[in-house]
Amino acid sequence: MYTDSIYFMKNTYALITGASSGIGLEIAYNLADRGYNLVLTARREDRLISISKEISEKFKVKVDFISCDLSDINTPRQIFDFCNDKDYKVEVLINNAGYGIKTPFHETPMEDEEDFIRVLGTSVIALTKIFLPSMMESQNGKIMIVSSVASFSPPSAIQALYGPIKTFMNRFSDSININYNHLGISSTALCPGFTVTEFHTASGVQDEMDRVPSFLKFSAKILSISSLDCHPIGSASPIITSKLEASSTAIHSALFPALEVLYIPSPHTIEIRLPSLVNT
Repeated sequence: MYTDSIYFMKNTYALITGASSGIGLEIAYNLADRGYNLVLTARREDRLISISKEISEKFKVKVDFISCDLSDINTPRQIFDFCNDKDYKVEVLINNAGYGIKTPFHETPMEDEEDFIRVLGTSVIALTKIFLPSMMESQNGKIMIVSSVASFSPPSAIQALYGPIKTFMNRFSDSININYNHLGISSTALCPGFTVTEFHTASGVQDEMDRVPSFLKFSAKILSISSLDCHPIGSASPIITSKLEASSTAIHSALFPALEVLYIPSPHTIEIRLPSLVNT
């Protein structure tokens, strides 16, 4: 467990969407390990109840949750009101919720496509917009968008909208950095490759995942540690020094425009040292 006092944030919270499994859950574990209180969101209330109890007892942090569906246009406001009513100061926003559509594009009802766009795109924009003013006031905010290497890959015969939406999210993350970094707010788009989670089964593409060579797969736990080390939570320094141990992973952060896209091939460890950005 981290013991440096910088990690023990008594009055601040990290909000994580899609926190009931996979990458979101592992990020929750790692933020709690770093001393952060948490607000967890997902659709499965039973999972949120058990996870909140587990994390609170293990890491001795405050954990609350709200069960909600981000395909509902009103949900981002409901999440904000939930935090605001309880005086939770959200300084870390992890936009992780996502899923895939099983059916081919031409067979998928437009209503399902719209829900998909809301969860992976519109809700990310809404949550960022609604929590941004308080981050601006405190001049401290960390935003992470869990994107995908699909944002850089050739178009897929399945999941026709998945890659394009993730590309959009990468550019949105760029925009947040460009406009708000001078106020102490940064945004990173984390672009995982083949990560072993429930996502592929739930999205109906487990067969495709099974055909991926094992050396290209990595765990959500490793990904979560790497992502937080690369995007240090609570650090006021614009210098990132990180070691990433992952396969087929890309970190895309406009906070460092010289490093537009970084691919980390397995099984190597790459250390990234970036110069400080100083406004003159």
